[in-house]
Amino acid sequence: MSRFAAKHASELDDSLKDEHYQHGFAFSTEKYSHILKPGLRQGVVEEISHIKSEPEWMLQKRLEGFHHFLSKPTPTWGGDLSAIDYDQIHYYLRPTDQASKKWEDVPDEIKTTFDRLGIPEAERKYLAGVKMQYDSEVVYGSLKNVWAKDGVIFLSMDEGLAQYPELVKEYFGKLIPSGDNKFAALNTAVWSGGSFVYVPKGVHVKLPLQTYFRINAANAGQFERTLIIVDEGASVHYVEGCTAPSFSSSSLHSAVVEIFVKKGARCQYTTVQNWYKNIYNLVTKRAKVEAEGEMVWTDFNMGSKLTMKYPGFLLAGKGARGEVLSMALAGAGQHQDTGAKAIHLAPYTSSTIISKSISKNGGRTSYRGLVHVTPAAENSKNTVICDALLLDPESRSDTYPTDRIMNSRVQIQHEATVSKIGEEQLFYLMSRGLNEETARKMIVNGFIDDVIKKLPLEYAVEMNRLIDHEMEGSIG
Repeated sequence: MSRFAAKHASELDDSLKDEHYQHGFAFSTEKYSHILKPGLRQGVVEEISHIKSEPEWMLQKRLEGFHHFLSKPTPTWGGDLSAIDYDQIHYYLRPTDQASKKWEDVPDEIKTTFDRLGIPEAERKYLAGVKMQYDSEVVYGSLKNVWAKDGVIFLSMDEGLAQYPELVKEYFGKLIPSGDNKFAALNTAVWSGGSFVYVPKGVHVKLPLQTYFRINAANAGQFERTLIIVDEGASVHYVEGCTAPSFSSSSLHSAVVEIFVKKGARCQYTTVQNWYKNIYNLVTKRAKVEAEGEMVWTDFNMGSKLTMKYPGFLLAGKGARGEVLSMALAGAGQHQDTGAKAIHLAPYTSSTIISKSISKNGGRTSYRGLVHVTPAAENSKNTVICDALLLDPESRSDTYPTDRIMNSRVQIQHEATVSKIGEEQLFYLMSRGLNEETARKMIVNGFIDDVIKKLPLEYAVEMNRLIDHEMEGSIG
């Protein structure tokens, strides 16, 4: 994830450049070891399971998901999903036969992709471990010895299933069952790749674990599955980054993330998404937090044609805490429909949801949130803050909050603001010698500053560079 910035554009061949998207290059799929024909059928589900030599119970989970997917209608309450053609999507593409433990062993074209994105450099500098997923499979992985010696497990989901089948079986689908929604069902049916993380009791992984997801092929679907278990008193920060090339055809990314935060444990899950504008990004993320545990979702959404993503948590133990910090930026032809879900199941639980959105050049952002407080959750607190910034008259921002409060002994707060860049602000900054574009960037960076501060320094720097790049040419 480390080098999203525009500096890599100069490295690309002219034929692969995209004027407005710096990760729009792609490589041939001719050397892929396995590509299933497009279209979703039961035979495709069975073949994916067979290729991976999975246990029978996982095949049954997949088939259950497949039938749920067929039976559930396409949602109509969020963004427009009518253009998705499921018959044109490749549901499994395998770029290489096995994941590499050493960077030198990664196939050249894949290595070139991640070199340009800065992943090996990021690994050397400030990461505890790295996984890289290219289309359907994790192609490279590492974990520093200091954490491996403490018993930390950081594998691809496929490796986790093979090496720890009983542990995976205990947790897989428990928070997000296959019938949860249409796209969770699709993921259950055709999932491939993703991460399996287990942090033992009392172990604090002080550097981030990172996975980078790359869609390389046209008409491709990526359906990673991530399962994270943070045992009692332990802590971890997991970071994922996402990009895709600039094809004219649409691609589909439909992931599922389940996180179990045990008593007194802490997990932070950070997403920096910079998909190309042809991607449908439909993701289900949920955490269960036990007594005195803490879950923090930090979610940065840029790119994609449509994103529908609402990270959530079940505050299941006394004193459990949850926080969602999200930022969405939508430009021309884009809809970022994002938000959060906070479910209070126990007393003295607390949740905070801070949502920042920026709309430019006719783009649309939406906040869609749920706060649910059960009768058992007395003395609990929730705060929701939604701030939207519109950069032009053509852009749009909407807020769709839902509160279900079943206990009178709680504190619930909700505030929402929509603002525009004021002429007075621009005048003041420009009177100090800044040009208009720089002044606008400064105002936008100030608008999202409190969310960016939740990132480690290196990630915060890269995030600001991404924002600056997205803001180029936004005058008017």
